[in-house]
Amino acid sequence: MMKYRIIVDSCGDFTKEMKQNEVFQSVPLELQIDDKIIVDDETFDQAQFLELVRNSDNCPKSACPSPEQYKQAMECGAEHIYVVTLSEQLSGSYNSARLGKELFLEEHKGANVHVFNSRSASAGETLAALQIQKLEEEGCSFEDVVKKVEAFLKEHQTYFVLETLDTLRKNGRLTGLKAILAMALNIKPIMQGTREGTIAQLDQCRGMEKAVGKMLEYAMAEGRKSGRKWLALSHCNCHERAMRAKKKLEESGIFEKIFIMDTAGISTMYANDGGIIISV
Repeated sequence: MMKYRIIVDSCGDFTKEMKQNEVFQSVPLELQIDDKIIVDDETFDQAQFLELVRNSDNCPKSACPSPEQYKQAMECGAEHIYVVTLSEQLSGSYNSARLGKELFLEEHKGANVHVFNSRSASAGETLAALQIQKLEEEGCSFEDVVKKVEAFLKEHQTYFVLETLDTLRKNGRLTGLKAILAMALNIKPIMQGTREGTIAQLDQCRGMEKAVGKMLEYAMAEGRKSGRKWLALSHCNCHERAMRAKKKLEESGIFEKIFIMDTAGISTMYANDGGIIISV
């Protein structure tokens, strides 16, 4: 019997090592752009999706996994089952996982299952999943893992910078006029996940490199203040930019581990081409 399983909805980006480790399982959301439905699993084609987004006047949409999908993922025979989802404020994934847990417990009374609301997305979910793995490997009890990871999720920070504001314009977060002015002036907003799991603008800079640099400053300041030594970085189709960011973070000496991931489907929808997401 497997001791533990970590189930993450597909907005949580996996490192190469996570993809190869059977303790991690991704439950796919679905993406829709115009009339095309795309499953966010190993078949996701990032380049094709970005092309579809560029060619559409509509904002891409997403649909969360069903409770039954989560229940099936829990049917893994593990002693401890953990589920990490997108922020409850951004998606129905958390509530769907909670319902899936109820269905599972009807047939497996007393099983150790916990659903975490990440209050985040993308790299934030990744970091939560890695924290669970670390604590399990250290021999923590199920109850201690839940307690410590819930405490981490109340305090961790997620930041992101977008190369293009097109998605924010299409989904109404930026008015058309503001988006046009921002693009004309090369203004790049630095966004932050709030403690409640919503998204707010933290700062802005002219030019992508300055904006990424400013975001790194926020992340490093948070690392110094909190003492947290792990950082996760997801990037959408901008490997060189991500590597430059990683180098600067390494040179700071603040972080013991820096995890780099390419965005999967849902994170690609949020970040869009060239976007960078950081969680610490």
